[in-house]
Amino acid sequence: MGRRYVTLLVAGVSVVALTCVAFLLPAPYVTMRPGPAFDTFGEIGGRQMFTFGKGVKTYPVDGALDFTTVSVTRADTHVSLGSVVEAFLTSDVAVVPRDIVYPDDESAAASKAEGQAQLTSSKDSSLVVALRAAGYRVGERASVAAVAQDGAAAGKLQPKDEITAVDGRRTSSAASVVEAVGRVKPGATVTLDVVRGGTQRTVDVTTRPDPRDASVPRVGVSLGTVYDFPIDVENNVGDEVGGPSAGTMFALAIYDRLTPGSLTGGRTVAGTGTMSPDGTVGPIGGVRQKIAGAAAAGAKVFLVPDANCAEAAQGSDHGMTLVRVATFDEAVKELTALAEDPDARVRTCS
Repeated sequence: MGRRYVTLLVAGVSVVALTCVAFLLPAPYVTMRPGPAFDTFGEIGGRQMFTFGKGVKTYPVDGALDFTTVSVTRADTHVSLGSVVEAFLTSDVAVVPRDIVYPDDESAAASKAEGQAQLTSSKDSSLVVALRAAGYRVGERASVAAVAQDGAAAGKLQPKDEITAVDGRRTSSAASVVEAVGRVKPGATVTLDVVRGGTQRTVDVTTRPDPRDASVPRVGVSLGTVYDFPIDVENNVGDEVGGPSAGTMFALAIYDRLTPGSLTGGRTVAGTGTMSPDGTVGPIGGVRQKIAGAAAAGAKVFLVPDANCAEAAQGSDHGMTLVRVATFDEAVKELTALAEDPDARVRTCS
């Protein structure tokens, strides 16, 4: 019995020791927790989140219009197995594979830079949508975002070149440039009118067939868009957050300040969703964590991108009305209805 007791004791201690080691070792997962909510009508970092240029007519707002965030494990932080198990058992905390959030072992610096680039694009898109919805005309021009090193335009076009015409035909957007180039056969030469550093020039590029479809001509560039904003609107969110998911709430905040009436009805409204220049509300990650964060901030209504509604409905609504939105116009319509009548029937995620 003595020898058996010692054997069992050693085995038990070994199991406990190995379990402790396992719980302390890094696990290939990250956690997503509810983050803070920021009122787009208020201040962030000591400054008003949105400021408008001199002479721009704005209207008073009430209530709060919050964008929500998720607190994600940093790229340079290793989560132990014990923390993963604890998070897995905690409501409103998600555990996801590390490589989904930080592909190819992305560094913290690279992750932050990518998030800030996405935020910059989100600011532009939200401003375009809000201004157009408020009745302003926003011009746009096609701009070269990148040039393929081995592409047809290598050495001829440069990033930030603005393409104003193709074969003498004016182009007003990136889509119109693609359409104009697509009219020629692969191997044909197109003449591009380009503005570079404020100077107009003409560039001839011989197209090449698309490797995936030989019938499609390519010049070997990726295009972006430069917008001509008619008024000055500054988004002062700074580097407090990153990523594109606040776009919908940015657009609603700007629109509410530029138009009479109230979108909130005096209540705290929160939400999330990317915003495309055409007004499409896109899906985001961590919707259930954002809903929990909004509830903690006192929100009564939460805007959910249409594509995230199924996921949102699987968790708690925390006593809020989860409003389903697919477009900016739809978001305005539903919020206006609720502002006029809190019991109005709107599209929800239930």
